[in-house]
Amino acid sequence: MDPVEAHLARVLAAIRPVEPARLGLEAAEEAVLAADATAATPLPSFDNSSMDGYAVHASDIAAATDLASVTLPVTDQVPAGDTRAVTVAPGTCVRIMTGALLPGGADAVVPVELTDGGTDRARFSQPVPKGYSIRRRGDDVAEGDVLLLAGTRLGPAQIALLAASGHGSVLARAAPRVAVIATGNELSEPGSPLVPGQIWESNTYMLAAAVRQAGGSATRHRAGDDPETVLALIGDLSEQADLLITSGGVSMGGEHDVVKAALSGSGAGTITFRKVAMQPGMPQGFGVVGPDQTPILTLPGNPVSAFVSFWLFGRPALDALQGLAPRLQPARRAELTNPVRSPPGRRSFLRGVLGPDGATVTPLTGQGSHQLGALARANALIVVPEQMASMAAGDVADVISLP
Repeated sequence: MDPVEAHLARVLAAIRPVEPARLGLEAAEEAVLAADATAATPLPSFDNSSMDGYAVHASDIAAATDLASVTLPVTDQVPAGDTRAVTVAPGTCVRIMTGALLPGGADAVVPVELTDGGTDRARFSQPVPKGYSIRRRGDDVAEGDVLLLAGTRLGPAQIALLAASGHGSVLARAAPRVAVIATGNELSEPGSPLVPGQIWESNTYMLAAAVRQAGGSATRHRAGDDPETVLALIGDLSEQADLLITSGGVSMGGEHDVVKAALSGSGAGTITFRKVAMQPGMPQGFGVVGPDQTPILTLPGNPVSAFVSFWLFGRPALDALQGLAPRLQPARRAELTNPVRSPPGRRSFLRGVLGPDGATVTPLTGQGSHQLGALARANALIVVPEQMASMAAGDVADVISLP
């Protein structure tokens, strides 16, 4: 059997990042920057007030106290958006709003709550230093500064920074398009009635959610057990997607391995099916299909096997498609609260619950590859190395945290 790392290396070697495109800011949400974004102008681009109050010469109110207040005439008012060239003469003040252009001559802004709030004349009962409540030009970002580095995922704060800096569009890689396909005549859509021998289909829901969590966009598709139908669907989707993921139809020697039957020797692409030294998820396949050489991951059909397989191979593939360094499942160490067993020669990924302090991990009951109940309760995968058949309570194991 192939080591986990060898199969992952084959997957990553075939992945090419999605071509970057010029995206408007709304379309760029959750996209990944393909080039550094720099500031063409300072941010803020002009001196402005950080408070509602009065623009003053600080020296005019330097002697103000509660017992000996200073009163100044209000000569003008500057709201946010006012572009006039207003000036504050010594011995006067100008009423100003938050974000408004600082009048010439002013070197401080007194917040309105430190005054009597007068409209014709304003009374000041305490001094403020020069520069008080003033946002200086470029004090957030200087002209030419790198706002965001290539490889940055654009969330709300990053989009806001780009907009505030005048970027209406950016060069970025949009979310990779992933088509998720479940195969099997036994599958029925959730919400529909079941007959004996059928199950409600869950893998495409699970994998599509995992794709979106990893930064991709996903569409769900279902096919039966007819190889020609499956091959036609894969062919169509290969021209619409950046990555295909199938679940089911890849078992070792199964009579109804529809994905293997559809893709083996079909001329649709180059696919290799292998046994990977892992549990769950031993049967794996990977290759490229269609005229665009679209990569395809063929995962086992048991839901826990499909989930673990996506976690180990699908997430790094999505990272690579976005031009990011692949996440290679960094593990932490935690003490087992109960013993675990594993088939020798395979790396096991057991479902567990990591304690609040991260120091201990409890294996869950129900470790079968079909048992979604334990998977839904788990927040971690306990890694048992290939050379170990068991680990005792108190042993320290590698643990992969799940979101």
